[in-house]
Amino acid sequence: MKNILVLIHDDVGQEARFQAALDLTRALDGHLTCIDVSIALALADDFAMQGGALLMADEQHREQANKTRMLERLHAEDVPYDWLDETGFLTPTLLAHAGLADLIVLNRRLESIKHPDMRQLVGDMVIKSGKPIIAVPETVRTFCVSGHALVAWDGSREAVAALQAATPLLAKAETVMILEIDEGSVVTPAEDGAEYLSRHDIKPVIKRERSLVDLPSTIILDTIEATDAAYVVMGGFGHSRFMEGAFGGVSRRMINECPVPLFLAH
Repeated sequence: MKNILVLIHDDVGQEARFQAALDLTRALDGHLTCIDVSIALALADDFAMQGGALLMADEQHREQANKTRMLERLHAEDVPYDWLDETGFLTPTLLAHAGLADLIVLNRRLESIKHPDMRQLVGDMVIKSGKPIIAVPETVRTFCVSGHALVAWDGSREAVAALQAATPLLAKAETVMILEIDEGSVVTPAEDGAEYLSRHDIKPVIKRERSLVDLPSTIILDTIEATDAAYVVMGGFGHSRFMEGAFGGVSRRMINECPVPLFLAH
């Protein structure tokens, strides 16, 4: 896990993404790729296109100024990096550059603005890129790699994929807890996940909860608070996006509410 890709864009979540990406790059002795996207607008008619051209010019001007500021800061940081400038729609632009990334840093959502829609972006990138995503709250200013890691476990293929992808990161954690939430359908038990990690010199503890009273997402959120977890590792969108959107779902709620960074894989 050496190649860290972070979205650079002048919005309220940029500082959280940037600081988390720096911490991860240092901790993993990696290389940081900053992709600065001037985000295109979807326009329906000629009149909108005329106004859209002005908005696009303003967006590009703002991102050029943002680039100047951020490059000045990067020069003072002790990480190797490169910089990409792109203009286009956000998801396809990021997907085009995700191929050689080991980890992609985004926000889980932006609380005060609707554009860019980070919730939609995270969901798209988790499912379409095949890469693990770090989704951070906009208020965080660090990623505590050496803190307590919480692995949310339901025995699904997505949980297994997330555990395997996160192993290099979990190896840096002071402690690791596997929180198994049993809804009566656990295929791969937490002991198997713990055994896998033990072969990488990681010795997790296992905590079991049954989701008979509380929702799985409530159990995870309560455990984050109780254990002072620094970040959460979990499989993303074990059900279809339609099912998650229509009926809720663990991924959807965690993207909306998780107070710490989320490591998501599908």
